[in-house]
Amino acid sequence: MCSSQQTEIGRFPKEWRLAKIDDNFSLQQGKSLSAKERTGEHLKPFLRTANVFWGQIDVQTVDEMDIPPKDRERLALRYGDVLVCEGGDIGRTAIWKDELKECYYQNHLHRLRPKNDSINPFFFVRWMEAGFRTLNLYAGSGNRTTIPNLSSSRLKEFKFPLPPVLEQKKIATVLSKLQRAIEVQDMLIQSMSNLKQSAMNYLFTYGLVTGEDIQKEERSRVAKYWKTSRLDEFIRLQRGFDITKRQQINGRVPVISSSGIHSHHATAMVKGPGVVIGRKGSLGTVHFVEEDFWPHDTTLWVTDFKGNKPLFIYYFLQTLRLQKLDTGTSNPTLNRNAVHALEVSLPDIPVQTEIANILQTIDKKLEAHESQKASLENLFKTALNRLMTGQVRVKDLDIDTSEVEVA
Repeated sequence: MCSSQQTEIGRFPKEWRLAKIDDNFSLQQGKSLSAKERTGEHLKPFLRTANVFWGQIDVQTVDEMDIPPKDRERLALRYGDVLVCEGGDIGRTAIWKDELKECYYQNHLHRLRPKNDSINPFFFVRWMEAGFRTLNLYAGSGNRTTIPNLSSSRLKEFKFPLPPVLEQKKIATVLSKLQRAIEVQDMLIQSMSNLKQSAMNYLFTYGLVTGEDIQKEERSRVAKYWKTSRLDEFIRLQRGFDITKRQQINGRVPVISSSGIHSHHATAMVKGPGVVIGRKGSLGTVHFVEEDFWPHDTTLWVTDFKGNKPLFIYYFLQTLRLQKLDTGTSNPTLNRNAVHALEVSLPDIPVQTEIANILQTIDKKLEAHESQKASLENLFKTALNRLMTGQVRVKDLDIDTSEVEVA
C-alpha cells in the first residue's frame, strides 16, 4: 500500500486519521422494557436487537411499549442514527432510514449520533461490519457476564479509521450498491422458491391438465386418473450402509447422509442416478444424486425404481411430508415399512418425465440465483475488507453519493 501508516488497529492510508467513537458520536442507550411498559396510554413502536441486522433494519415485526412524552425527544430515532446491538450478535450495526414515521428503541441497543459532519454514518456502519466480521478487531469486546454484552463504556473506546468525508461517502455507496444487488438476488430466490412450491402443489394435484380442462366438480383431484397403490408397488427402499470417517479413503464418491453430502470416499455402493431419504437426524429430507454414491446408514435409498423416473420420484417424495412418519422416541427415525405402506398415486412415464423437466427447469434457475448471490456475497466481503483498509481506493472515481447523504 502506497503512502500508508501503521496504527494500533492496522495499516491505513496516511491521509486517514484514527478516531475514537466517544470523540465523534453521542451515545444513548434505549428504554428498558418491563411488563409495566407493555401497556399504557403512550404505546409507541420500538426496535429490539432482533430488528437490527448487518447493514439493514427489519420492521416487519415491531413491538410497542409505553413511551411517555418526556422521553420521546431523547429516545426518538432520526434518519441517519446508527444502532449497535449490545447483546445477541454483539456489535451488529445498522442505520435508521425512517423505515417508520415514528420509532424508538430498547435498552439492548446503543444509538450513535454523529457529533459533526466529518463522519458519514453509512460509512461507519460498514466499518463496524468490517471491524467485527472480516478484520476481527473487536473480537472479545463484550463483557463476560452470564450473558455477554457490549457496554457503552467499551463501545466508546473503539477506534476506527476516518477518511476524508467524500471518500467515506464513495466507499459507502459502492458497498451499498453491492448489498442491494445481493438483496435483489434474495428476492429472486424467494420468488423462484414460491413458484416451485406452487408448481409442485398444482402438478401433484392436477397433473398436466390445464385450468380450462378441469371441470369445477372435479377440482378435488384431477390426478385421480393416475395409478393408485402402496408406495412399494412403485419403488423399494433400503437402509444405507454404515461407514466411519476412519474407514473412508479419500476419493470422489459422495457419501450421502440424512442432511446431504457428508464426505467423499473412494468406493461407491450404488450406481447413480439415485434418490436418498433422511432416516435419522434430518428425517424425511430427500436428495437426488446424479453420480454413483454411498448412501450412509442414516438414510434410506431407492434400491428399485421399478421403471419410474428417478427425478420424478425425487420431487414426488418431497410432497409426502415423511417427517410425520417419525417412529423414534428420543431420536427421530424413519422406518421404511411405514413409508412403503403409504397409499400414493403416480402417472405414466411420459407425464412423469414432463413434470420432472418442469420442476428441474425451475430448480436450475433457483440454483443460478443462489450461485449469483454467493458470488456477490464473496465480492462484498472482499470489497469491504479492501475498501475499509485503503487497499483499494475510490476517492478519484466519479460516484454519485446521493444515496448515502444525511440531511
